[in-house]
Amino acid sequence: MKKHFAESELIINPDGSIFHLHLKPEFLADKVILVGDPGRVSLVASHFDTKECEVESREFRTITGTYKGKRITVQSTGIGCDNIDIVVNEMDALANIDFATRTEKDQLRSLSFVRIGTCGGLQLNTPEGTFVASVKSIGFDGLLNFYAGRNEVCDLDFEKKFKEHMNWNPLLCQPYVIDNNEELLNRIAANDMVRGVTIACGGFFGPQGRELRIPLADPEQNKKVEAFEYKGLRITNFEMESSALAGLSRLMGHKAMTCCMVIANRVAGKANANYKNSIDGLIQKVLDRI
Repeated sequence: MKKHFAESELIINPDGSIFHLHLKPEFLADKVILVGDPGRVSLVASHFDTKECEVESREFRTITGTYKGKRITVQSTGIGCDNIDIVVNEMDALANIDFATRTEKDQLRSLSFVRIGTCGGLQLNTPEGTFVASVKSIGFDGLLNFYAGRNEVCDLDFEKKFKEHMNWNPLLCQPYVIDNNEELLNRIAANDMVRGVTIACGGFFGPQGRELRIPLADPEQNKKVEAFEYKGLRITNFEMESSALAGLSRLMGHKAMTCCMVIANRVAGKANANYKNSIDGLIQKVLDRI
């Protein structure tokens, strides 16, 4: 018997669109580019040859169109893994739940998610302007821990070694380590992006080791992060979404990967606040390779 999704669990707007995104099933492409900034949706879509829909609700802005014959949806998520939880779950519902019957469709539709973001570099080989592709993502956010099957898709040995190295504070969310999709990673990163491990943090300041007026619980956190190594992999960057994207996609049967441009190098103590002028190069690479 098929599972039925109650109105309280799957909220559909009166016009037939999904609750937060306000997107209808027919406007979702199989190839999806995710960006944090709603303003970046227009930048991505400026390269499209055609546009078939444009929808905006809160921080969620969507444009679906075509680029060199490929049908692509570009979607803004806002900041944080909590928003990724909304976007990925609602896009999966658009793809795999029949809104008329509120039951799962017979055949799984697998989506390909590529997140284009900005990040802070944590190694000397990731200066400002570097494009970093996430091989693995470490979730400081704890989101995946709320879902069944978490242990089956995560790298448990990596998690164990990382927690030992960090002397992990039990007051914090338990970190999870998830692989980005290998096929998608190899296609998008090709041979001109730095590959490494990305930490997705639950905040921009304290969780990323930034201290303003409130002292940090662990002032040595970033030094320990920068020194960690696992099977030749180093932690290359901080951002705030990649772990939830990779983890939820793996559980749902979708492909996902994150690539970011470094706008601040935490080791060098330098930042480029005018990055918006140069991120278009990363956007064009993704559009050509997705």
